Amino acid sequence: MAEVRQVKVFYDSMGDSLVVWFDNPENEYEVEETGNEVILMKDKNGKVIGFEKLNFFSQNKSLPIAFETLAI
Repeated sequence: MAEVRQVKVFYDSMGDSLVVWFDNPENEYEVEETGNEVILMKDKNGKVIGFEKLNFFSQNKSLPIAFETLAI
């Protein structure tokens, strides 16, 4: 049976940030600021498991979402 994975998306209206997790947030080990107000969250192996976009709605006035999966 295929492993079920979840993508978790959070919007913090007070902080105006969008956070997207590809893995369990508890696995966060380090963060890396990349510039352009983006922060990458990584696990202990250096794999990106999430990101945060700061000042999200101050740059975008709407939030259209499209999500696609591929069968492997």
